[in-house]
Amino acid sequence: MTTPTNPAITWHHATVTRERREQLLKHKSTLLWFTGLSGAGKSTLAHAVEESLYQKGYHTFVLDGDNVRHGLCKDLGFKPEDREENIRRIGEMSRLFVEAGVIVLSAFISPFEEDRARVRELLGVDFIEIYCQCSLEVCEARDVKGLYKRARQGEIKEFTGISSPYEAPEEAELVIETGTESLEVCVEQVLDYLKQQGIY
Repeated sequence: MTTPTNPAITWHHATVTRERREQLLKHKSTLLWFTGLSGAGKSTLAHAVEESLYQKGYHTFVLDGDNVRHGLCKDLGFKPEDREENIRRIGEMSRLFVEAGVIVLSAFISPFEEDRARVRELLGVDFIEIYCQCSLEVCEARDVKGLYKRARQGEIKEFTGISSPYEAPEEAELVIETGTESLEVCVEQVLDYLKQQGIY
């Protein structure tokens, strides 16, 4: 557990532990961290994997980038320091969900390796990084929100892939070719990995 900066703050250890929750739920908890460019299919894949796990009777929750910015992170913009804080909050919330025995599926661009590394350090072996690899051309072609077009016109500043960099993972646990493979194939790749790791 991380040490609080305020010595008056103490971490309270519950009698209902993560291990007991996992026994009740009959599966292990973990964090699946989907990362990739806007339009790479992170949210689509995360929700499809969740649907498959839900149908198998497992307890899951998707943390979606847009949804989180409606509430928990609505005070943050897209400057580098805001992106860093956004990912820090998601990491901390994900850790709590994992302690609750849930399979967490987090879908965030999370463009900077340093920010993802902090979450990995926080979660340890519970952090499974899934790189949704998709070319910029395909992402732009899928641009249902019109964000890339606006970014290229200069209307959106600090847009990942156009005016702000995306640092692709070098050691992700899974690299999924979301730009070329079907959604069904991508889902099976994730599920196969989870089964190999003994998550369910």
